[in-house]
Amino acid sequence: MLRIAKNLYDYRELMFTLAWKNIALRYKQAYLGIAWAIVKPLMLMLIFTLVRSFVGIDSGSVPYPVLTFAALMLWIFFQEAASEGVTSVVGNTALIRKIYFPREIFPLTSVITKLVELGINFLIIMGLMAWYGILPGPEVFWVPVLIAYTILAALTIAFVGAAINVYYRDVGNALPVLLSLVMYTSPVIYPLNLVKDKLVTQQAAGEWSNLLYQIYLLNPLAGLIDSFQNVMLRGLPPDFSAMAPGFLLVCCLLPLSYLYFKRAEAYFADVI
Repeated sequence: MLRIAKNLYDYRELMFTLAWKNIALRYKQAYLGIAWAIVKPLMLMLIFTLVRSFVGIDSGSVPYPVLTFAALMLWIFFQEAASEGVTSVVGNTALIRKIYFPREIFPLTSVITKLVELGINFLIIMGLMAWYGILPGPEVFWVPVLIAYTILAALTIAFVGAAINVYYRDVGNALPVLLSLVMYTSPVIYPLNLVKDKLVTQQAAGEWSNLLYQIYLLNPLAGLIDSFQNVMLRGLPPDFSAMAPGFLLVCCLLPLSYLYFKRAEAYFADVI
């Protein structure tokens, strides 16, 4: 682990150079420039708010638009970091063929790039909180920890996906679609409390209710989004019991994902 950290530190300048290149290429010749980073969550927030007016989702004491935006900014960060991490190796074919350096730099660079957009969305949510009169409490200091956890969850997918995508390019095209579907099994449109009430309190699925709720929490974003909403909007600490199943899953899968990536790394230049 120390050797891995040292390698990444030695190549830190390359990582930041690649991150800047990704940002420049993404918004080059775009009239709105980096403002596109906030268009997606804002548009989805408006659409979900409109749908909620017909469906009637209970958002508790927090106004639904700001609650949904908080969920969307974390979800979109995870989705795009994982998706671009999967295509990052194939997208840098020329560099891979010329010189050697740790190839995990590519997925990590994709995450660094998305941190810039996440920072912009933080400014938006602070504006929404001010509009609705929501003041963050001391629990907001948990935010960096939750962001770090989100990065680990994204890298779990990015490492293994990037390695497989070198051999099967369909993975890079299919993953964004699959993650978009997973969004509907995450508490983005609806709060986690609604799922807990239906399954744990009301036992809506009968004897399978508690098991289904634990399976639902295996999605790392389930507990993450709810805890992020807690610390930002509700003045509550993270719900560690809700995060525990997904965290344990990430802790088990991330080392395996990284090891698979390093095993496949030796053949990237030959196959790509």
